[in-house]
Amino acid sequence: MTRPHAATKPVRWAADVVASLREGAGLRLDYSAQSLWRVDRTIEEIRAEGAPYAAVESVLRGFGAYAGEVVVRLTGGEWWATGGDHWVRTPDGRLWDPIDEARRCYRGEGSLRLLCRDAAGTART
Repeated sequence: MTRPHAATKPVRWAADVVASLREGAGLRLDYSAQSLWRVDRTIEEIRAEGAPYAAVESVLRGFGAYAGEVVVRLTGGEWWATGGDHWVRTPDGRLWDPIDEARRCYRGEGSLRLLCRDAAGTART
């Protein structure tokens, strides 16, 4: 079974951030829900360093795509795309925006770990 076309970009963005963190920071991400703790902490560290948003925008997109891919794998969901935006649709029909959640994390207002928990919890009900 092939992945939907909408998954092409976010899957690549997720793989890029996994490779970058492994090579640059020695951080291993394994597409598990538990790994999102490390992603949330990494975003917090970047924010604490005061990096301007423009400098980290593509990294945040990668973190969000990674979290979305975790949700897809955990719940059996799928990527959806329209107008350049990408969401995850869980089997219960709900849409989740992990890329925007990564941006919210950078502003200190979100959590990719909690998004995954909520998406996985609703997908099971």
